[in-house]
Amino acid sequence: MSKAHFGLIGLGVMGENLVLNAESNGFSSVVYNRTYAKTEEFLSGRGAGKNIQGATDLQDFVSKLERPRRILMMVKAGGPVDAVIQQISPFLEEGDLLIDGGNSEYHDTERRVAELESKSFGFIGMGVSGGAKGALEGPSMMPGGTKASYDAIESLVRKMAAQVEDGPCVTYIGPGGSGHFVKTVHNGIEYGIEQILAEGYDLMKRVGGMNGTQMADVFAHWNSTEELSSYLVEITEVCLRTKDPDDGADLVEKIQDKAGQKGTGLWTVVSALQMGASVPTIYASLNGRVMSSMKEQRIKAEPILKGPAIKSFDMGTPADGMAPLMDAMVLACMASYAQGMELLRIASAEHNYNLNMPSIAQIWKGGCIIRARLLKRIQDAFNADPQLANLLIDPWFAEQVNRRLPGLAKVVAGAAEAGIPVPCLSSTLDYINSYRTARLPQNLVQAMRDCFGSHTYERVDKDGIFHTEWLN
Repeated sequence: MSKAHFGLIGLGVMGENLVLNAESNGFSSVVYNRTYAKTEEFLSGRGAGKNIQGATDLQDFVSKLERPRRILMMVKAGGPVDAVIQQISPFLEEGDLLIDGGNSEYHDTERRVAELESKSFGFIGMGVSGGAKGALEGPSMMPGGTKASYDAIESLVRKMAAQVEDGPCVTYIGPGGSGHFVKTVHNGIEYGIEQILAEGYDLMKRVGGMNGTQMADVFAHWNSTEELSSYLVEITEVCLRTKDPDDGADLVEKIQDKAGQKGTGLWTVVSALQMGASVPTIYASLNGRVMSSMKEQRIKAEPILKGPAIKSFDMGTPADGMAPLMDAMVLACMASYAQGMELLRIASAEHNYNLNMPSIAQIWKGGCIIRARLLKRIQDAFNADPQLANLLIDPWFAEQVNRRLPGLAKVVAGAAEAGIPVPCLSSTLDYINSYRTARLPQNLVQAMRDCFGSHTYERVDKDGIFHTEWLN
């Protein structure tokens, strides 16, 4: 049997779909799973009749691949990736290439790139977004490592990736762990948008008294607009329209209000804090998930901690697309993207990644979870000004902010008076109001820091560093 073009380790749902994707694009494959029974099940099931062969062990796996070998690992992040690298390395030869397609922490990828390149093996840390369906039909892929390693897989990944009007949704991201870092930030933006849409749903339900179908109609309208048309808005409409087959009630209301997380949102926030990037909308979404996990405490607190009665306020009507609420949704989603892109800009400078911001926006336009029409505007903004400090000051985005800010403020104020938490919407309002304010009150903070700890301060009217012996 001829040697295979491509190898896959890890036959989970994502791994299966990616290897089927590669095979459908003309790349013969060999697959390996830790348990051979899983390999046999795949080959007799979804892989039957395909140009895919199985391997009983890693030596057998490597022997069935053409050189230079291109091997995609779809295993759990952390220790399992290191274990596979250690187990397979004795069978690799100079020029062979390993690709980590999981959600690895980017510092781990930096280390692995350095270690494997020193052994003359290539290593790519590649973020993959799109879920199971995207993996099969065309995901967004974010490969980082040496340019030579990317060149070795470019013909493969360009065919596997989602295709949009201006090309495949894959590009060389940059050196080291840059690919996994960009995927981490992608997931942080995703956290933000999911929470934003959930807050809109909560307000329509609790303040507007709307049912699933009525809310779905609003989301359908939003999805028809340039500003909110996106995969996440689309699937929110689907979720709200879906009924419980047992009683015909809205299925979403039968789901426990506890959201899980797999670490990437946390990594986004931690990285932002370490690098001095402001990501309050994304942080609020992460905290929303943490708060949701405190279900038992919240049940006990509800009868003890009294708040205002839920009262109606002007969020608009379905006939006008819930205009003020739509304003709030648009600006919060824009803020989530803006904060993520700002973090990428800062990380690029700090780690010498030389990230191409328009290219990142382009590869997110198809295949991935945060794909949206808005990404074309983001792409245009960074093409017009590659050094753009913040997306919100691009002329098109600034016009949106100036026009929609009163609607966001109205919704946040109304939610506060109704006692309904809107952490992402309120964080977005604070973020925009802070960013558009030339003088913030941290002058007093600096005075206090100098008063209690002699931390010094700068003045607005004189150059230099100053300290005052403050009177107690």
